[in-house]
Amino acid sequence: MNLSGGGWTVADSSRLYGLDSWGEPYFSVAAHGHLMVHPRGDHGGSLDLMALVKGLQSRDLSLPLLIRFDDILEDRLERLHAAFERAIAQYNYAGRYQGVFPLKCNQQRHVVEQMVRLGQRWDFGLEVGSKAELLIALALLDHPDALLICNGYKDSRYIETAILARQLGRRPVVVIEQPDEVSRIIAASHGLGAAPLIGMRARLGSSGMGRWAGSSGERAKFGLSAAQLLSTTAALRDAGLLGDLRLLHFHIGSQISNIAVLKDALQEAGQIYVQLARLGAPLGYLDVGGGLGVDYDGSRSAGPASTNYSLQNYANDVVATVRECCEPHGLSLPTLVSESGRAIASHFSVLVFDVLGTDSVADSVPATAAAESLIVRNLRDTLAGIDAGNLQEAWNDAIKFKQDALSAFRLGYLSLEERAKAEQLHWACCSAIAARLNHADLSDDWRNLPLALASTYYANLSVFRSAPDSWAIHQLFPLMPIHRLDEQPTRLGTIADLTCDSDGKLSRFIDQGGEKPLLELHQQREGEPYLLALFLGGAYQEVMGNLHNLFGSTNAVHIRIGTAGTYRVEHVVRGDTTAAVLRAMDHDPGELLEKLRRASEGAIARGDLSLPAARRLMAHLEHSMRQVTYLQQEAVRQAESQGLEPTVAA
Repeated sequence: MNLSGGGWTVADSSRLYGLDSWGEPYFSVAAHGHLMVHPRGDHGGSLDLMALVKGLQSRDLSLPLLIRFDDILEDRLERLHAAFERAIAQYNYAGRYQGVFPLKCNQQRHVVEQMVRLGQRWDFGLEVGSKAELLIALALLDHPDALLICNGYKDSRYIETAILARQLGRRPVVVIEQPDEVSRIIAASHGLGAAPLIGMRARLGSSGMGRWAGSSGERAKFGLSAAQLLSTTAALRDAGLLGDLRLLHFHIGSQISNIAVLKDALQEAGQIYVQLARLGAPLGYLDVGGGLGVDYDGSRSAGPASTNYSLQNYANDVVATVRECCEPHGLSLPTLVSESGRAIASHFSVLVFDVLGTDSVADSVPATAAAESLIVRNLRDTLAGIDAGNLQEAWNDAIKFKQDALSAFRLGYLSLEERAKAEQLHWACCSAIAARLNHADLSDDWRNLPLALASTYYANLSVFRSAPDSWAIHQLFPLMPIHRLDEQPTRLGTIADLTCDSDGKLSRFIDQGGEKPLLELHQQREGEPYLLALFLGGAYQEVMGNLHNLFGSTNAVHIRIGTAGTYRVEHVVRGDTTAAVLRAMDHDPGELLEKLRRASEGAIARGDLSLPAARRLMAHLEHSMRQVTYLQQEAVRQAESQGLEPTVAA
């Protein structure tokens, strides 16, 4: 389906794909039609993403490729802390802000190391939810003033590890989230003769909204009710541990889209903080949890893929509300803690992938033969007679004649060639009708016509590996071409991935504050790559992706911007090889190869396989074991065909 219009500019592309909204201040379009990345935001410096990808490909890094811009990560941290610093100054808040990064958002080693290193100047810490995450944090977080918030289910070993880590010089805060954890904390503290810093998570009556509303409120999975807060405080007092109760925590769900929800929760939590202080708890920290949202669709609304507030609005409301709760009671204002993972990590990674091919309905008009069936002739006449005044009649006729063709074929009265002609002519009629429709006033008959005529773009990626939330919870992620943005896209399409699964597709796209089922794309050119990118996927997607069809992790790189458009490749993380994903499923790659070698020997003995062909087969199999699981670049295939050893991940 063609898109009408002329005089296309890069500004048109920027508006079409929402770049002016969700992309600020990190992404823009250059005059030559390439997507530009501004890793330091509005502080200067940019990279041509298309040129960057080509440079990385020359380093034998094949697509799909996850590019992590560490400068964006640093900029997100700076913006978060600057927002709280401005709010603290504006409201004369006699306290400070000290954030933590929740490891569940992205546990990749180089990401966590960067987070710890970049956050040192703000005493920025980590939040963990399991023993494995606790071990990572204890090893990497060596800054003595950084907080280590310990959430999740906790057995005795988890608690004892945190206690001993405090003696190591770390600042772990064991947050009581379930009533049965109290006795284990008391027993471990008495057994070791030392205690951790202790926090309590309140189960608020206030709840979030949207898809994560169930993680908060009175039926939340974690948290203590009002009665349990009181009994826990009494138990800690009786055990001589009340002096170690230093933090109150709450959480009302991920991706808070409406700031009003947060305000209600802050007021409730602020009053709980006041009441616990009256009971003798020293406290000193108030952890407002996660939930700071990301404007995925750029609408700046309370929709599930957006937020109706800015980062500064968020910080202002946290600071002002906590002050209003505490100051009338003469309490010292607590250090404010947030667990803002999504808002920090989403922007810094970009997944670039190539289009392998396209498919669309066959709507070209077939040549007229000397003798054609009446059905085919009727469809030709319908197509020839389409004009703006008879669209409904033409539509009805095209549908009827197509149905007639199918019925005649089933009964053996129509050849396969004639059926193919009828289908082509039917779709040619649909295309002609669609080109004349007023899309502002589509009838029910025609509302799905663009979907029926849309192209499918086959992409070199796995949705289940790289964007699992798009499939699992219908999360919207910005997606667009990274080049040819000075050209008008002339096709509407959906994205199909490599997996043998009908759900392996991207068919929901951002659309000026809403969503649309089709994305405007360019006609693929013969022999030229067509590259797309998925944005704002730095939180959760990498750690929640799975091995559907045994497609593993993609190649990944960490980039730092230099001067005058230069960059440094800080780290290269090779994607999973075929051998690696086979081992993950408990297969032995060597044993599999040996079985295939024996099978080839048998085929040679029977005369079914020549020795050169057997050698070629085994070479292909051995190379495949060492390669990443995605489709190879042409350069790698050419190297193999010439008998050369391609450069692949070991």
